[in-house]
Amino acid sequence: MLIERDLRELSNVSSSHFPDRSAKWLIRQREHLEGLLRMVGGQIADALDFEHVEQLNRSFISDELRSQESDMIFRVPFRSPTQTRREVLVYLLIEHQSTVDPSMALRLLSYMVQIWMEERRQWQEEKRPQREWRLTPVVPIVFYTGKGAWGVPLSLTALLDIPEVLTRFVPTFDTLLLDVKATSPEELTQTGHALGWLLTVLQHEASGAPVMREVLLDALEGLRDLQTHDADQYRRAILYIFLLILHRRDADEHQELLHILTTEHTQNQEIVNMAESIIELSEQRGHQLGIEQGIEQGARRTSIESTLAILNTRFPDADVQTLTPALEAIADLNRLKQLNIEASVVDAFHAFQERVDA
Repeated sequence: MLIERDLRELSNVSSSHFPDRSAKWLIRQREHLEGLLRMVGGQIADALDFEHVEQLNRSFISDELRSQESDMIFRVPFRSPTQTRREVLVYLLIEHQSTVDPSMALRLLSYMVQIWMEERRQWQEEKRPQREWRLTPVVPIVFYTGKGAWGVPLSLTALLDIPEVLTRFVPTFDTLLLDVKATSPEELTQTGHALGWLLTVLQHEASGAPVMREVLLDALEGLRDLQTHDADQYRRAILYIFLLILHRRDADEHQELLHILTTEHTQNQEIVNMAESIIELSEQRGHQLGIEQGIEQGARRTSIESTLAILNTRFPDADVQTLTPALEAIADLNRLKQLNIEASVVDAFHAFQERVDA
């Protein structure tokens, strides 16, 4: 069954990869893509035909863009009263790290240009007459779930130090942003789409148990109507909450929080069975998580020691060991790996210190 396939897909993901994989799993469901566009795009969503949305195969784009692990591209037709087919590309970039990228506007422009260059290449291969060349509009969306508020302008102007007389030469485009943790629950749920209620649970993934209990009950109430008019989407929504608890809450809370969900569904045998499977997975993950944490801790230590060794070699007069506490405080292994690379290329020790503190 479809739900069983979804359960297998998400339950086998490591906890460190769950935020990315689960977000992509949610948004590739057209109902949630529409819900996201209605949250951040308003009238744009009214103009689009989500019944015929198509997620593009990543082979459509260049190797450089395809290397991004947390992006998705959708082709969505316009609702058109004529027979002329018009469509838009929705480019979604999923950001989970709490360190906000101030160059996001430049990254987005780069990705959009790559998409358009790929379109141009296809026209040339098809020998399409140049008078028929028309680029497909791209709507960029940043889906941000980091702890810190975004707070960085999504514009190229913010990256340039130029007089006002030159600003007209700077490329401008709008970017839609959903800062999940900084958006009020009322804003997330005002459109009535299921995605908003699921994101209220995600908002509180690190909150205390009493708060999480209240959030779960509110979300179940908000999703109640979905249970009758779209049972498959409802089951997927409950599956997402189940797995969020499994991956993002402490193991000693699993039984209690899952019990809240099953108590609401005692007459729904499929959801009861799903809960039993999740509880079994919870017990298995207790052991697996300990192994994962040990492996990741070892990788973090190796990365830190390698970075300090590189800095000692390159800057023998600097007091490199002063960086040890700051590096050890970084929980994100990917950031430690990036700093390890930067240690090999940075021009001065103080410049590396600034990158650690950023």
